[in-house]
Amino acid sequence: MKQFDARGLSCPQPVLETKKALAENPSGVQIFVDNTTAKNNVERFMKNSGYKVEVEERNGDFLLTARQ
Repeated sequence: MKQFDARGLSCPQPVLETKKALAENPSGVQIFVDNTTAKNNVERFMKNSGYKVEVEERNGDFLLTARQ
């Protein structure tokens, strides 16, 4: 599964990068973000795109995993 690091990016960039990553890897991706707003926006986008989403907090960052 492809991972993408969106830490340090301001919204809407994490969502745009997630969209691009899912287009390249439609079976699923993992995205790292570093703030709650990005986590919420990326999670909502993944769910609205039909993916099952798991969120894991790691040392103040979030790892979101999208699977079909």
